[in-house]
Order: sequence, then structure tokens, then C-alpha cells
Amino acid sequence: MKDSFTYEDIIMTIIAQSGEARTYSMEAIKKAKTNEFDIAEEYLKKANDCFLEAHKVQTQMIQDEINNKKHEVTLLMVHAQDHLMNAMTVRELAEEIISLHKKLQKD
Repeated sequence: MKDSFTYEDIIMTIIAQSGEARTYSMEAIKKAKTNEFDIAEEYLKKANDCFLEAHKVQTQMIQDEINNKKHEVTLLMVHAQDHLMNAMTVRELAEEIISLHKKLQKD
């Protein structure tokens, strides 16, 4: 995390990346519903890339805290963490839903 980024910039990165990951996960479900599994898998990969970016920021903040560089816990930060956890849940459910659609396609 670069020093030139404000705390709000860092939080907004988590929110933006989480939102994008959630959107990709939902798009993956839509593609699975029409049996477009290759495209669905691509959307899941894009979602995972977004999660990696969000986790990099989150991990840096955790490392900062371990090194006694504390960040204030604000409502905006709580909101960012909520977005991240929600997006992770949607991705996990998307993986399960896609798996079910694949199974139904075979049967």
C-alpha cells in the first residue's frame, strides 16, 4: 500500500473490487443458466482476480496493524468489510450453482 493513498482510497479499493467480484459472480450464474459454462468459468476467474486485489489491500492493513500502524475503524471500513464478505459468499454460491447446472446438463 503506497503512502500516497489515503485511508479512504484504500477502503474504496476494497469496496470497488468487492463489488466487481460480486458482479462477475452473478454474471457467471447467468451464463451457467444458459449452459455457457466456459464463459461462466471466465467470469469466476475475473471475480477471483478482483478478490486478489481486495485481499492485497486488506492484508497490507492487517500487516500495518501488526506493526503498530493503526487504522481507525470507521463505518466506511465496516461497510467495505461487509461488501467483501458478501461478495465472497456470492462467489461461493455461484460455484455451487454452476456445478448444479453442469450436473443437470449431463442428466
